[in-house]
Amino acid sequence: MMKTVVEVNSNNYASTGNVVLNIAAAARKQDLKVYTCCRRSRFGLKYKYEDQIYIGTWLDRVVSERLAFLTGLNGCFNVINTWLFIRKLKKLKPDLIHIHSLCENYLNIRMFFSYLRKNEIPVIWTMHDNWAFTGRCAQFRCEKWRDGCGSCPHRDFFPPTLVFDPSARIWKERKQIYNSLDRMTIVTPSRWLSDLVRISLFKDHHPIRVINNGINLDIFQPTDSDFIEKHQLQGKHIVLGVAYWWDTCKGLYVFLELAKRLPDDYRIVMVGTNEETDKLLPDNIISIHRTQNQKELAEIYSAADVFVNPTTDDNFPTVNMEAIACGIPLLTYDTGGCAEVIDETCGSAVPMGDIDALEKEIYRICETKPYTKESCLKRAHHFNMYDKYQEYIDLYKEVLETE
Repeated sequence: MMKTVVEVNSNNYASTGNVVLNIAAAARKQDLKVYTCCRRSRFGLKYKYEDQIYIGTWLDRVVSERLAFLTGLNGCFNVINTWLFIRKLKKLKPDLIHIHSLCENYLNIRMFFSYLRKNEIPVIWTMHDNWAFTGRCAQFRCEKWRDGCGSCPHRDFFPPTLVFDPSARIWKERKQIYNSLDRMTIVTPSRWLSDLVRISLFKDHHPIRVINNGINLDIFQPTDSDFIEKHQLQGKHIVLGVAYWWDTCKGLYVFLELAKRLPDDYRIVMVGTNEETDKLLPDNIISIHRTQNQKELAEIYSAADVFVNPTTDDNFPTVNMEAIACGIPLLTYDTGGCAEVIDETCGSAVPMGDIDALEKEIYRICETKPYTKESCLKRAHHFNMYDKYQEYIDLYKEVLETE
């Protein structure tokens, strides 16, 4: 009899949304019935997806976000939406539920986990950030999450809260709720995050696996184009940065500083900017708001001499893998799981915030060329998305066979 798997995520687009959809597509080819579930948003409604379930309405989500912003109670509203979603799940009778991101105020966490516990449904939870084991932060800035939060010093970070700070209470409730499940496997995309989970409120309760994110090597590969000629970059060392949005955490101000330091035969290209970002950029930075498709992005990667990712918050960035898959070396801050993407053959990492070291490495990589295209491509094959999705499907089957 065909087994039913339900994947739950905050969206069906961008990085985590694509992971969800691609795992589902791969699993359906191996005799699994897979439903993907996410909050309703104007971006996610652009396309029709197979067996897609939307949770709640746009208005409900906005109301819940405002309430969470005022009270700090993230994941504590959406009672009606969660009840309606659970009704749908009861009709589907899933054999396995795969959770991804829950931090966008579209589900009531206590109600959802109560349903999972009462129905003894096995759970796989892929943690794409730190939100699950803190009192409120998706990316923490302190160590209070180890033993309990409270008096949060960073209430303006995502997800922000205006007045109240119930993080200590939420941390205790989450510990109780999560550890009430007997059949949960935690997956992290990086060893860095798995090490944090092992000392968090999840410790001693649930098995933990590491399954790296993957990319489509049929798209991200060395790709010829007229990018250099189009932007008059002949004879220049091209320093590339790519992000879905640019802010301090993604390294915006690092590139602004590098633009002051790098000589005229170097040129910075930033992809993922917008009109607001453009107001901050000097004339010697080429700004590209967005690409038409992934192939165009691969063309830009392929034209660069080095890909620089000075992020302070990422878990296992997709852009890092995309860059080396296009044959260019990676230079990153040694934060999160960023350095796990590379080895000694395809890039380097410097301490977070050390712009001097970053600048020196840019010169070394561009001028001495210690990393070859072939070595970058060899390393990139470790992140073939089809292999990674198969690891998830193998885990599905392993969990389902123990029922």
